[in-house]
Amino acid sequence: MVCVNACRCGYGADMRRVVGRIWLRIWRYKAVPLSTPIPDRCVLIAAPHTSNWDLPIMLALAAVAGIKVTWLGKAELFKGPMGPVMRKFGGVPVNRTSAGTMVSELVEELASRDVLRLMVPVEGTRSKGDYWKSGFYRIAVQAQVPVVFAFVDRTTRTGGFATQALLTGDMAVDMDSIRQFYRGKEGLRPGRTTIPLLREESQPNV
Repeated sequence: MVCVNACRCGYGADMRRVVGRIWLRIWRYKAVPLSTPIPDRCVLIAAPHTSNWDLPIMLALAAVAGIKVTWLGKAELFKGPMGPVMRKFGGVPVNRTSAGTMVSELVEELASRDVLRLMVPVEGTRSKGDYWKSGFYRIAVQAQVPVVFAFVDRTTRTGGFATQALLTGDMAVDMDSIRQFYRGKEGLRPGRTTIPLLREESQPNV
């Protein structure tokens, strides 16, 4: 079971913002100001994901923007002394052996919560792959919540939270919009960014 309740603990917003600003300064990244408020219930696409450092930069961007997010990470990240820190910044460990029920559990969580901003690393690997993982898409469609395009971009040293959209269920159309947004954006490790493409796009149903 995915225990989303684990993300409720954490530093205060002011402390997270201070830590986030310091982290962005270290990495020489600039936060793009929010153009519209982030919905209380949504799925945030976290991309690109090319190294162990893309996600911490994304979390720093969220902290600076004052957005408390819940993010999914492999269970191994939460072992050892860094585990409590991961949880304080909204991390929820996911056991890959139970991945088959994860989508339905998260849909139920979104239905039962007034506020849940769920950040999903869509590439699923730090190496360049052929496809994105489709979990984010299925969660957003089934829960009927918008997706928010979150990004880090090494080429401009910027990142943030931009376009938001309510997916139509027409996967090809929806993914074309996502591809247009992420075109040209690179993670910290050049050449490792996976093109936004779902294996299921050629299939009639999600």
